[in-house]
Amino acid sequence: MAEISRAVSRGEGRLLRRLRELVEVESPSEDKAGVDAAGALVAKWAAELGGKLKRHKQREAGDVLELNFGSGNRGRVMLLTHLDTVWPKGTLTQMPWREAGGKIFGPGVLDMKAGVVMALEAVAALQELGAMRPVTLLLNSDEEVGSTVSRSVTEALARKCAAVFVLEPAQVLAYKTSRKGVGYFELRVEGVAAHSGVDFERGHSAVLEMAQLVEKISEFTDLRRGLTVNVGVITGGTRSNVVAAECRVEVDARIVKAADAARVEKMFRSLKVTDKACKLTISGVINRPPMERKPGTIALFRKARALAAEMGFTLDEAATGGGSDGNFTAALGIPTLDGMGAVGAGAHAAHEHVVKKHLAERTALLAGMIAAVD
Repeated sequence: MAEISRAVSRGEGRLLRRLRELVEVESPSEDKAGVDAAGALVAKWAAELGGKLKRHKQREAGDVLELNFGSGNRGRVMLLTHLDTVWPKGTLTQMPWREAGGKIFGPGVLDMKAGVVMALEAVAALQELGAMRPVTLLLNSDEEVGSTVSRSVTEALARKCAAVFVLEPAQVLAYKTSRKGVGYFELRVEGVAAHSGVDFERGHSAVLEMAQLVEKISEFTDLRRGLTVNVGVITGGTRSNVVAAECRVEVDARIVKAADAARVEKMFRSLKVTDKACKLTISGVINRPPMERKPGTIALFRKARALAAEMGFTLDEAATGGGSDGNFTAALGIPTLDGMGAVGAGAHAAHEHVVKKHLAERTALLAGMIAAVD
């Protein structure tokens, strides 16, 4: 680890320069051109390290990029990242790259452009030391919007790997060994419009019907099981003097255990209207299975903790309610360790930042894990 740390330190200036350059290429999920531009930049850097590019072309989303390094008979390791961010184009004018108080600010700097450049520097350090093995760096393009196009690529490549390291931000200072599964559901109620003063009795309110359904949905939450259901968006009606003919809600569901996916979906499908003149339409599923704390992941974490101790610091593990692409690989039974990217705070918020002093240290630990995993 001492040799790896020294090698990473020699490349720290390059890491910081590349991080700024990548942050300043805005890449919101819905902007294919922006995501592809960020991908082209990373592919250029990877080519300098001998990385072989395979482009998984997409029509609307950004292309998914598969970069392969190394050779030999040791099991392949996947470094799982994404290029898309939640920030709309033009955010850089309000949130420019800046350094202050030992922190680096900018849209997407923490989630997760720092993780991308850390992956490249880990590969570079191992190549310098002659300790490289087969590695796939996967750059997904739509993680922030559900990984609709990239999921199949992620799963197919993960099946060929001995381990998956997810370069999402750390949980404070900890690696993540479990994540909740995530579901999205949409309910629509169609009612019958009427003038609220002249023909009130002819109307059948979609808003009133949905209000009753929202109460039922809220009762699905079971904190003891780690199951939460949140009605986050509700829209309906047109005017206060019109009995509402339409209402819609968007619901977020989170689960700890994979077995609860079918349970939650069944609860949603069981919902019914009380006013027979109204019509209910339900769509959605648990689209991101939970990353459960299983033996393969535990073994990876213990190895990481031992390497961290060798470097002189304590590494903790954490669980989180948020999802990542690591949920998919863990659900396949591939040992997956998450939160191996930058240390910082404010992901998806205006104060998003990474803590500069941890970048080299965490990159060295990542490189050590790539070299050490069985």
